[in-house]
This record gives sequence, structure tokens and C-alpha cells, in this order.
Amino acid sequence: MQAPLSQLPLGQTLLSRGVVSQDQLNIALTEQRKFKQPLGKILVQLGFVTEATIRDTLSESLGQVSIDLSNTIIDAAALALVPKDIARRFHVLPVALDRERNKLLLAVSDPANVVAIDQIRALIREDIRIEQVLARESDITIGIEQHYGFELSIDGILNEIETGEIDYASIAANFDEYSQPVVRLVDALLNDAVKHGASDIHFEPESGFLRIRYRIDGVLRQIRSLHKNYWSAMVVRLKVISGMNIAETRAPQDGRISLNLSGRNIDFRVSSQPTTHGENIVLRILDRQKGIVPLEDLGLRDEELKMLQLMMARPEGIILVTGPTGSGKTTTLYSILNTVNTEGVNIMTLEDPVEYPMAMIRQTSVNEVVKLDFASGIRSMMRQDPDVILVGEIRDKETAEMAFRAAMTGHQVYSTLHTNSAIGAIPRLQDLGVLPDIMAGNVIGVVAQRLVRKLCAHCKEAFSPDSATRKILGVPESWTGQIYRSVGCEHCNFQGYKGRVAIMELFKIDQEIDELIARRATGRELKMAARRTGFRSLAEDAISRVLSGLTSLEDISRVVDLTDRVI
Repeated sequence: MQAPLSQLPLGQTLLSRGVVSQDQLNIALTEQRKFKQPLGKILVQLGFVTEATIRDTLSESLGQVSIDLSNTIIDAAALALVPKDIARRFHVLPVALDRERNKLLLAVSDPANVVAIDQIRALIREDIRIEQVLARESDITIGIEQHYGFELSIDGILNEIETGEIDYASIAANFDEYSQPVVRLVDALLNDAVKHGASDIHFEPESGFLRIRYRIDGVLRQIRSLHKNYWSAMVVRLKVISGMNIAETRAPQDGRISLNLSGRNIDFRVSSQPTTHGENIVLRILDRQKGIVPLEDLGLRDEELKMLQLMMARPEGIILVTGPTGSGKTTTLYSILNTVNTEGVNIMTLEDPVEYPMAMIRQTSVNEVVKLDFASGIRSMMRQDPDVILVGEIRDKETAEMAFRAAMTGHQVYSTLHTNSAIGAIPRLQDLGVLPDIMAGNVIGVVAQRLVRKLCAHCKEAFSPDSATRKILGVPESWTGQIYRSVGCEHCNFQGYKGRVAIMELFKIDQEIDELIARRATGRELKMAARRTGFRSLAEDAISRVLSGLTSLEDISRVVDLTDRVI
């Protein structure tokens, strides 16, 4: 007689449900014996399962309720009962205190940790019962840092550097032994940027001071100005942790930093550039959790999502994603790869550099030192029996030729291209030297995209547009609807916007368009043919977001050309 699931160990439970294979479980058990960590954590680290799967499996097998902490408001009274060091040590987060029933709701990642519950029970009043709910380990870590008011005191560290007085608060917050204040200052700034949701950090030396700016939701925002004296030590620290040569100050350098902040792995791509006032350093923040989103969450309309899925269903050919730097091309491509990433498909990528590591995908960075560029990389990848190939960017004739050769030999190829529109990809490929005869039949489709900021839901203000605005929006004078503009409040740091959404145009290439490409048709002819198949331009998609109240006309005009709608 088989034991019920509630009595089975976690590994056997996952195996019985087909979540992991016997081989995967054996690998995880070997790692567990080596590192003495919980099996669930090791399975997540190896990429065999997600934390959500572990949480839900434990919840179901143990008959316990699970909770999504990212969408939960934490009760301050509950936090007051359990000190932060105890919460950190046992990896628990107090969620709510029910005073009427004398019950404390406690989020845990390991329900079998009896020692943790006993310690907490000894701290709180005897009449308070503890009820456990399961949560993801990373969510608990993030919750502890957020809700206990974790703050590396940047001002405290600066004061310490100036006065020589040690700032014990920042050392305690760092949960580490005493380290040099400049080391803690750099760590605090990186942590602060991640907390603010920045995509880039700019360290910009001027003649008398250092300007620090974050790029948040696509717009640079000045955060601090420090005295120039700080910069020499800070630049050395940044170079050391990113693997750069600290002695080289006259040539540009590239590096990479990997840190664990707020319970999740964050990578920073670092670039230094000599300027008249010293070395300028820019860090691109690569948050793996934000970098890979489900295809359904890209913000496409239902018809466009179906069109993209049809394009992905083609077994061979090229799908291109176009747009300027920082328009979310990589996120879209990774979302597509994540959708097709199954055991039966061999996916290989060639990137400059690899931004987000993904399980089961063979990822390679181009390397000029060993003469591994995009063209030679595609040539070698084709000998690795791939089904799907991702080429970071088609930027020259040789790369374009190799990408099309891969498409013509039965591979599905994804890549990016720098053009202003989806239809503009065709003349751009011709400009790179790809013959129209080769293009026809081998390009599946092109996705062009931009990122626009979302209006803050708490403070956006409705208004009735005037006649000139109605003309841009393409609505009649009799239209009585309203659109929204930004205001600014505490929820959005007084910016009026919070978060971003992609606007897209999908150019699916059918037989009619193939024939037009083969005979070098004009862009206008291609656009008219695309319209007959439901093509909608970036401007039209952007306007629809304005009419739905998601963003403002002011913000879309920042990234999309609306001048032809004014005339």
C-alpha cells in the first residue's frame, strides 16, 4: 500500500507528481549531502523547479495554506513581536496579528523547523498562538529587508568618512564585521539603486563634485552629489569588485559584478570611460527575476499575442526584434525562449554578453580575445545540433549571412536589429547586403517595440482633451471621453509615473509580402500589404494605451513619432 503524499519526503512527492525526474532528484540529493542545505533550495538553485512549485507542493502535501508575500500587506504589530535578527536567523516573517483570537500569522519556508517556532514562542506572550503559512524563501528575505526598515545609511557612512566617527548603525544593517566605509558606501548605493527599481547607475565626475544618477523607468534622475574627494576610492572599489584593472585609467574597460541583494541574485554590467574630469562609470542592473517574464505578461493584445505565437510555431526562419537601446528587446527575446524552452528542444544563444542565465539553454558570450564573434559563433553553434538559435544582434554583413544560412538549414533563429520600425527591418537587411531573394521566405516576422512609463494609479489626473489633442488621438470632435496626465505623489516619488509597459508593432510576413520583398517593393507598399493582415503601428498601439488611461500623451511622444498625426 502506497503512503499518502503528506507522509512522503519532498523529493518523493515531487517525483510522484512528475515535477522532477529520478536523475534530477539524484543530482539534488548529491548536492544536499555536500552542502547540507534544504532539498527544496537546492532543486531551485539547480533550475529543476521554481520556488512557487516547492511552496505549492509543500502546501498541498502538508495541508498548509500558502501565501504570496509580494501581494501581502504586513502588519506592523506582528513585526514588533519578532526581532529582526530572529526573523533573519530562522527565515520567518510575521505577517499579521489577530488580537481578538490572539493569533500570530507567521510566513515560513521550512514548516519542519520546530526550533524556530519554539524560539519565537518563547519570545512572545504565552496566550498568542502561532499559525504557519508557507511562502517562497526569496519572498521572505525580501520581506524582512523591506518591512523591518533595512537601510544602509548612506548619510551615516558619509558622515563617518568626513569625521572619522564609526557609524555602527550601518555596520549593523550590513550584518557584517567592520569594513572600510568606502566599501560600505558603494554597497549601500548599489543596494539603494536596486530598491528604487533602477535599470542603470551613473557615476559622473565633474570638476568639483561627483554626480550620481539612476535611470528609473527609462528616465535619468539625479539622486546625489558627492564631493570629488570620494571618487578616487570609490572608483577603485568598483573596479576591484567588477574585475577591472585598477592601474588602467586611460582606456575604456568592461566588467561584471554578481551580488545577492534582498534575497535575490543581481548582476551588474560595468563600463568605465575616461573623461576630462576622471573615469565615468555606468552600471547596468540585470535583475534575473525581472528579466524573464511570461509571454502573456508582455502587454500584447489578444490578436497580437496569437500572431506572435503563430510566428513562433514556424519550425525554421528568422524572427527579428527591433528598437533602440533600452527598449526591452532582450526581455522580449528571453520571454520567447522561455516559452519554447522544453526538454525536446536544444536552444543555443550567442550574446554580447550573456545577461540572464537560463536553465537548459546553452549560452555563450562573444569574445574578441579568442576571435569568437557573432559570425564565427553561429558557424560553430550549427555543429552543436541546435533547434533554436539566438543571435544577440545582427550588426554586419557576415553575421546577417550566417544567420540566414542557419535559417535556411532548418533552424529557428531569433535576433535583434537596430531600426526605427518593424517594416524598416527589410531595407536595413538589404543595406547589410542580404539579397531580397534570400530574405523572401526566410524572415518569419519582425517585432518593433518601445517602453513607455505607466501613470501612477494613485495620483493620475483625468482631463478632457482639446481639439488639437483629439486630432492626435484620432478621435472625433464629438468624443466626450477623458485621458490622463501625470501629477506626482509619495507612491511614485513625485514623478507621476511608476513602472513601464511595452508598446509593439508586429509585422508578420506572408506570401504576398514575400513576393513584394523579392521584387524590392517600397516601404509604403509593404505597409499597405501589412495593413490588410491587421498590422497596427507603434503610434497606434501607443495611442490606444493613452485612451485606456495606462499612460499619458506626453510620455508616448517621448518615444514615438506623432508628428504625422498633427498635419
